[in-house]
Parts: sequence; structure tokens; C-alpha cells
Amino acid sequence: KYGITPDMVDPFEVVPIINIPGYGDQSAVFMCEKLKIKSPNDKAKLAEAKDETYLKGFTSGIMTVGPHKDMKVSDAKPLIKEEMIANGDAHLYFEPEKRVMSRTNDECVVASTDQWYLAYGEETWQDAVRKHVLNPDMFDAYDPQSLGKYDYTIGWLKEWACTRQFGLGTFLPWDSQWVIESLSDSTIYMAYYTIAHVLQGEDNLNGASGKSPGKVNPEDLTDEVFDYIYRNGPLPENTNIDEGALNKMQSEFRYWYPMDLRVSAKDLIPNHLTMALYNHAAIWDDEPELWPRGYYTNGHVLVDAEKMSKSKGNFLMMDETVNEFTVDATRFACADAGDSLDDANFSRETAVAAIMSLSNEESWIRETLAEGADQLRSSGDLNFMDQVLQNETNRLVNATADCFATMRFRDGLQKGWFEMIIARNEYRSWCQDLGITMHEGVLRKWVESLVVAICPVCPHWSENMWKHLGKEGMIVKAPWPTTDEEDKLLTRQAKFLRDALKNFRAQKGKAKKGWKTASILVSDDYPQWKVDILLWMHDQYDANAGCFPKDFMGSLKKWSSTNITDKKFIKLSMQFASWMKKEVEDVGSMAMEIKLPFDQKAIIVDFEGVIKSQLDLSEVEIISLESDAAGSSVPDKISSNVSPGKPYLWFH
Repeated sequence: KYGITPDMVDPFEVVPIINIPGYGDQSAVFMCEKLKIKSPNDKAKLAEAKDETYLKGFTSGIMTVGPHKDMKVSDAKPLIKEEMIANGDAHLYFEPEKRVMSRTNDECVVASTDQWYLAYGEETWQDAVRKHVLNPDMFDAYDPQSLGKYDYTIGWLKEWACTRQFGLGTFLPWDSQWVIESLSDSTIYMAYYTIAHVLQGEDNLNGASGKSPGKVNPEDLTDEVFDYIYRNGPLPENTNIDEGALNKMQSEFRYWYPMDLRVSAKDLIPNHLTMALYNHAAIWDDEPELWPRGYYTNGHVLVDAEKMSKSKGNFLMMDETVNEFTVDATRFACADAGDSLDDANFSRETAVAAIMSLSNEESWIRETLAEGADQLRSSGDLNFMDQVLQNETNRLVNATADCFATMRFRDGLQKGWFEMIIARNEYRSWCQDLGITMHEGVLRKWVESLVVAICPVCPHWSENMWKHLGKEGMIVKAPWPTTDEEDKLLTRQAKFLRDALKNFRAQKGKAKKGWKTASILVSDDYPQWKVDILLWMHDQYDANAGCFPKDFMGSLKKWSSTNITDKKFIKLSMQFASWMKKEVEDVGSMAMEIKLPFDQKAIIVDFEGVIKSQLDLSEVEIISLESDAAGSSVPDKISSNVSPGKPYLWFH
């Protein structure tokens, strides 16, 4: 606290100088209230508040006072800096961004030495890179938080010390007493990957010309040669390199570039990754289509939610992990570890469970499709259960593809493995309860889709299963499963039955002793206050975006207080709208229809056997409150629990 006592600063009044949209002109106060910071001892929250405030203040803040009023902070900051230095009010110095300790446990300071700098802050260079990064058609950061960090780094990165006088590296071409430091020297080497097989070939790390497939000597690789290969320059004169080799390298580069995806660590966003964008923009300034198209970054890896440490005995090497858990189970646990900038957690328990899950599924598939195929249905029309599994397979395969395409492997694993198995288990259970055998065609489609969907995560298991299914070739070369569009009405019908069974089980658990009759009550009509809410929700829903506005619940609260006179219904309306909003997110806008697009009672009647089996009921009565005579005798207290899509199990 630097010896500062309360009497030195109290009463403390915040002086507004910057307005940040969404944060106001007192962003520090806003963040302290948002994060519930109570004292200077809340160090972690204070650090988070500082990072967010500085980022938003710099990128979107507007000056509210002084000669630079109404100017963006990012534009005003360098001007104010120059003015203060010119007036003698400030002195330029450099310090580490945070405390840096050497390997000898000494605190590091910035040395005042001669130095070469890369001027990343040059305005036209900076603007070109920012325009590229913020264009979703040109660049994908895969995460809004990552994109914000790139934007912040572009605004923050100015002069970068790019050389040093010790260590390994490339000599600076115009000043050989300096070596280019590694972060500055390794920013377009991925372009070299595209021609390395022509220059070096295999097993030729030292670049021996005798092993070069293109018969290229290193000393012949002049600037003119690289300009021809990379920059569409003129064919080099007086070169010893065969023209065919030059043309091959040029075409290879043009075939493989731009770099569609670079996978790296979040620590490199403030330096290497952003510098790579700058240096691509410098070399290919007239061909922005060759600049990097996507960066995916991740955090560090924890083991069982703890930082890896030899002293804790939880330090895992890749080879020992593979030997202990197998390759596929290791990959399974890695996929499940997490995809965001937060630290991923490799769980040994998940790896062990993966071994069991993969083994169990292999056994079941073999027993069911190979050995027990004659016990399955193979003809006749598909019943409701068959259609539901078929539809769930379509939905989950498409969802898995979307997850993998956006580098969300945990979500892809959830959809392509766990939810696929849940759908099969549900289908198997329904068939058993109704005494109907499973359908071979539907089941085979599910199995083949499962095996392909999990292949990016568990390729060896999938390859083995592919052969057992009698498929030719390798599964890694097989196309992604062909699917139909999801039938959202069928999804809603299945969800209706699934949720009804879940609620019935809960209602039976709460039933008082002494009941003699079990009745399932259904209703086709909403009360008027719910109809009003549904109509209001229709007006709020953005059909093009497929979502409600961000301030949906706040708007609902205002609407309810104005349009609902009975106060007890205001709370009920909030609960109903919140539940219906979730329904819309699951099945689409059809959830808001005033009349259900399917017959609830018919579904329950068809699945009466399942309901009785799962609830251990000998008999159950199914009553429509509107169309059945027995509906009129149901007490109001009971009937108030029933609404379209939400049947109620009444014990009496």
C-alpha cells in the first residue's frame, strides 16, 4: 500500500476523465461494484478489474475533459504523451509489464542500451492489421475474448526491441553484431514449410545440398529467388537453381497459403502471434488474402485440477500417459479437458472412464449388430421411437460437425459421444418397456454415425470398429455422415415425452401415502395471461437471428408490471417466460405457438406401457381437461399445475 494512510486520501472522490460505453465515466467504481470488491486485499478481483478497465478504456473509451475532449483514448494517448515530454512534465523510460525474475532468482530491469526496433505502432501498418483481424470474413480468433486481446495488442504494440547480442539466432543483415531475437525471427516461417520438401527433403536437418530433392545449394537462395517464389517477382537471372524447381516451389506456396489455422498458446497473443500478422502484412502488403486466416489459442494444462509439478507427483509425460491410458483414452481426456482460454484440466478419472466407455460400446455394437442382428426388425414402417433415434442422430451429427469446425472439441465430444449414447440408451429402454425389438437400419445408421463422429478424437477405436462393420478402406478417409435436416417438431415431441417422464418420477416421489388412483392430466389451452405473454414474446423474438434481445428479462419485468394487474401473476409470468425462453432455445420459435402442433394425449397413450413400467404403476388414467368428461371433476388446485406441453401426474 506504499505507506499511504486513509487520512491522506479521504474523502476520496473519483474524477471522471474517460467515458466507456457500458461502463460510464467512472469505470473503476463500476468494476468494483460489478465484481463486489470490498478492500485492497481483493487482489485477484482488482487485477481482473484493472485488466478489463484498461482494455475497454483504451479500445473504446472517449476523453471527456481537456484539449483532447471527444477523442478516442487510443488516439489521444500518444498525443498526450508527446505533449508531456515536450513540456518537461514527463520522462520516457521502460519497465517490464510485470515483475520478471531470472533463473538465478534476480529481479530483472530494463537495460539502457543501443537497440534496433520494429515500429509496429506505425499508423498505416497498424490500421491494416487491425482491419484484417476485425474482419470476420478474413480472420477467425475462435473466441471473442481472444479477439479482444488481439485488438488490444494491436493498439498497445509500438516499438519492439527485435535484436540481442547473445544466444542463437539469425544475424541482422545490415548489422552483424546483432542477432534477431526469437519472437521477431519466427513469424513467417510457416511459409517455409510449403517449400521445405523441395529444398531439404527428408532426414536432412542440416540442409546438405546432396540430399536436396530440388538439387538446391543454400548459397543459391538469394533475395531474388525468394521474391520469385513468395512475391511473384521476375524469374531470377544467373541462378543455378533449375527453373522447374523454382516453378514447383512457387506453385506449392500458392497452393498451401494462406495459413488457415495456427494453434498456439494464449501467452503468445501479445507478441509472436500478433507479430506474425504484422510481418505477413509487411511482406505481402499487396496481397492481404495471403495473411493468416485463423489463430486458435488455449490456456495451460492442469492435471486433476492442479498445476503440474514434480514435487506433487502429478507431472505427466506424453509417452507415460499413452502407456497408462492408451492413445485414444488420452485423446478423449484431452478433448474433454476444455477449449477456452481458461486452463484445461486433464482428468485421470476421465481417461479411465473413457477406456471403459469405449470397450463397453465396442462389445455392445458387436453383440447387437454382428451376433444378434437376426433379433432386430428389418422391415415395416418406422415407429415413433425409430423416428426419434433417427432424428436425434441427424441432429447430433450436425451439431458435432459445427463444434469441430469451430475448435470446440469438448462440446463435440459431448454431442458426438455422450449425447449419442444417451439417445441410443433411451431408444433401447423404450423398446424394452414396450416389448418391441429395435430396428436394424436405424441402429446401423446410428452406429456408423457414432464411429465416424468420434474418429477425430479416438481414431484407433473408430478404425477398428470400421473394419468390424465390414467397411472397406480406412475410416479417416471416409466422408462425414450424410444427414437430413433435424425435424424440430419431432425433437419437440420427444422432448415432451422425455420431460414428462422426468416430472412424473418426481411427482410420484412426492405423492402422499394412501393414494388409490394415478391420473395423467393434459391440457391443450393456455390461460389468458400465458397467451398474452406468448404473444409478447413473439413480438420480442428476432426470427432472423434466432434469439431474443439481450435485455429480454428486463423488458419482461417492465411489461409485466404494466400489463398484469394481479401481483401474484407477475412472479408466475417471469417463471413461465423464462421456461418458455429455454424451450425456444431448444426447439425453435414453434415453442411459442398458442396451440401445440402435436397431440399430447396420443403420445402418452402410445407410451402408456413405458410410463407404467418406469413408474411401477399397474394402471394409469389419461385425462384431457378440455375434452374428457373426467376433466371437469379435477380440482382447480390440481388443474392449475397443467399447461400445454406440461402434463401432470395426479395421485388421489
